[in-house]
This record gives sequence, C-alpha cells and structure tokens, in this order.
Amino acid sequence: MDNLLTTPILAVSPKGKHSLPGVLAAMARDEVRGYPAQRPHQRAAWHMFLVQLAALALWTAGRDDLPETEEDWCALLLTLTDNDAGPWVLAGPDDKPAFLQPPAPKGLKWTQVETPDALDLLITSRNHDVKQKIARSAEPQDWVFALVSLQTSEGYGGAGNNGIARMNGGSSSRPFLGIAPATRQSRTPDPSAWWARDVGRLLTLRAEGCSIAPGTPGGPALLWCVNWPEGNQLDLTRLDPWFIEVCRRVRLDVSEGGMTARRTTSSSARIDGKSFKGATGDPWAPITTEDPPKSLTLGEGDFTYRRLSDLIFSPDWRLPALAEPGPGEADCLLVAEALSRGNSKTDGWKSRVVPVPGSLRGLFQSETAGSFARAQIDEIKVFDEALRNALALVAARGDRDAVGKAQYARTTDARARFDHAADALFFPALWDRLAAYTNGGKIGEQAAHERFVNNLNQAAKLELDNALPAIPCAVIYRPRAEARARRSFAARLRRAGYLPARASIDKEPADV
Repeated sequence: MDNLLTTPILAVSPKGKHSLPGVLAAMARDEVRGYPAQRPHQRAAWHMFLVQLAALALWTAGRDDLPETEEDWCALLLTLTDNDAGPWVLAGPDDKPAFLQPPAPKGLKWTQVETPDALDLLITSRNHDVKQKIARSAEPQDWVFALVSLQTSEGYGGAGNNGIARMNGGSSSRPFLGIAPATRQSRTPDPSAWWARDVGRLLTLRAEGCSIAPGTPGGPALLWCVNWPEGNQLDLTRLDPWFIEVCRRVRLDVSEGGMTARRTTSSSARIDGKSFKGATGDPWAPITTEDPPKSLTLGEGDFTYRRLSDLIFSPDWRLPALAEPGPGEADCLLVAEALSRGNSKTDGWKSRVVPVPGSLRGLFQSETAGSFARAQIDEIKVFDEALRNALALVAARGDRDAVGKAQYARTTDARARFDHAADALFFPALWDRLAAYTNGGKIGEQAAHERFVNNLNQAAKLELDNALPAIPCAVIYRPRAEARARRSFAARLRRAGYLPARASIDKEPADV
C-alpha cells in the first residue's frame, strides 16, 4: 500500500523519485525542473494542488518559511490530517479517507476503471486530442496525477457525475491565469520557483487580510478527509478559502495485477456552491466585476490576444491575485490555461504562455497599457478589414456591387491565418510600445507604433499574395479582379493613415 508521505513514487526531473513531502522539499531547494510522467493538461491542476497544500500546511503551523527537508514537510502534512497517515495512502478501506478519496457510504454501485487516463478529466469527447484508455502499464504516480486532475478540475459529466465548485457551472472549466518565473534556459515556467513564488504570495495575502474568498480561515480544507453521506453537501462559506476539493466518489484498489480504480455517482455536488458561479476566491481564476460576480468560462475558444487583453486591461474583469506581478519580480511569464468546454462537449486543452518584461511591472495593468492594447486591437481590425474586402472583391470578379455573404465566406481561411500572425505580434509589440513610451515619451511610443503597423502590413500583404490565387474567379475577369483587390487593400490602409496618400486613390483601374 503506497503512502505518499513515505513512498518515493513521484518522478521529478532531473533527480529520481520522491515522496510527496520529498517533492515539496526538493522544490524548496529549487531542484525540480519538471515531472516526466505528467501530461500537459495536468500541469495547472498539479501546480494549484501543491501550492494550496503547502500554503495550508505552513499557515496552519504558523510558519512562512519553506522547509528544505522531507522530514519537516512530512510533519507539516500530517498536522493537516491530525497526525493520521491514512488520508495519504493511495488505497485503503472504503469507509476511511485515502488520498483524494473521501470515505464512501455502504450500498454504492461501483464501476471499474482500468487505467488512470480513463479516470482523468475528459479532454475531448471524440478521443482526438488526448487518447483515452492507453495507460495500460501505469505506475502509482499516474494515478496520483489523474486523481488531482479529476478531483480539482472536472465539470459535470452526466447524471450523478458532478463537477467542482471552482467553476462557473458544470459545462464550464476551472480557469488558470497566473504569473510564473521562467527557467534560465528557456521561456517555460520554472516549477520550483513558480511554486515558491505562489506559496509565498498566498501567505502574504492572508497575513495582510487581503483574501476575497467567501470561506472561513481554519475551516475544513482537505475535503477528502470529510465524510460524504449521500445527499450531503458542504457549505462553501464554512470551508477554508484554500480548500482542496473532491468532486467524485473514487476508490483505488491494489491487486497482483497492479492498481485499478472504482467510481460511482452522487445524488448532489459535494459543495453547495452553485450560486457562487465560480467566484470562490480561487487565486488563479479571473472574476467578472459585475454583480453577482462569476469566474471565467473559456467556452469553445482560446486565449487569444483579444481575450487576454480583456482579462488584463478591461474594467469588466478582476485579475486573480496570483496573476499580478509581485514586488521586485524580474522578467516573468503570464500563464493562461483551461479546458475549452461547452454543453456536453470539449474542444481540447488550451494553454498560452506570454513573456512579460520585469521592467514593465509597474505598467502591467495601467491605463496606459490598456489604451495601447485597445489601439492595437483596432489597428488589427483595419488590416483584417482591408484583407477581407480585397479577397471578397476577387471572388466577385472585381464587381463591388456583387460582393455579399458568399464572397466574404471565401476570405475566412486567409483572415484566420492573418489573425494568427497578428496574435504572435501583439504582446511583443505592446511591451515594445510601453518600454518606448517609458523611455522616450510620445516620440518613442510613435516609433514603436510604426514598427507594429509595418509588421501588420507585411503579414496582411503576405496573406493577400498567398490567398489571391486560391480565390475562385473566371480567368477572363481575374486580372481586373486582382488589380482592384490590391487597390482596395491599399486604399483602406491609406484612409486609416497607414500608407502615404495618393491623388488617384479612388480611381478604378481600366476594365480588362
């Protein structure tokens, strides 16, 4: 029977396997660079779990340091479970808590689960994005990662399969938006520094009384340790704000053939939190400023430049506590992750990492940054409109009066490619603009603005050149159509002031 407090089952890069306290100690020593067995969609859930767990253990013990020994962390975690090691085993009696497995009442009908990826949260209903039921040679750590992912991030999965409280409805997902230190070698989050940074920030915020959570500090926190009678729900306002929830009844079993799982349903969600609409004080969840507030629902979308600009700069959103750059932080990364999810379907795991220069920390959420971001979005719209109109004109054989929905529909693919290119340009250009404004005032900012516009122009022209031959048009009309398309493209940009004016701007080319 594997006990997470003492058994080294969690593989970390670059140094072997550790127990759970051993992982926390290794991160405190800045030794963990990754988890080789972890799937990409499990990263956010695992990070949030480790941060909440460490913060709870330290706050309960009245400490604000990060112990560097496995023995210290083991003692701290045992304190959270009243010195009972039972809640840290992977498999145990059904009527006792095991790791992320609440005690189960008698009389339940269980369904066998053969692999950890079949237990994990569903990434796509069509089995395309991440294949299911392939982990036949699973190790205990695979079950640990799957349990954390399922119990802290899953949504509604049909009758009796209820989701977590930290999301805006069962068809939503648990959003993640946070600031992470980067590794020295690449622009990827540093697991150890990221964990240490977030634990320290949480402890500081609670010490300063800055929590906006509806819970009760010191209330139940490790919810798998709480009995779960059928039909019983926990009052969210009585839970500790950093509570680690469990949303499903699951039990792991060990036999000669290895480890398997069982799962069953529940008549109601574990936490009575539906009315909160995900506004539970989760320090990684963007929350609307409307009344009542609610957490972000990614829906069937992605973390585009428009969405991230809205979350960071719009007055309609409150940035999560751990997505705000802290005092003295150097260059860092803005990490946005969530499951793209709709009613009874998913569109895959979405992840975006945006580098943020430390020199701009003071301007990160400023009105200046917001105004520049809005201006850049408007500028992208102008180039998108110029591209759309030019390509639609070719589809209409160069006849402006013939342009309609069918012709505009021909432009969709090219516009999507341009928008992707603009997305890649957006944040580097925004940081460039802010830095230029800080160092050179209006003149410096204007130069940065021109660089952005020139890059947009190049990207739009490239798509225009690549897309023109693919737009259906009768051979006899194509020379006229393409000539008018190029003139239409340039004319729209001149009207916006992005190209020099010409006296003949409105003159049509001769018919061919």
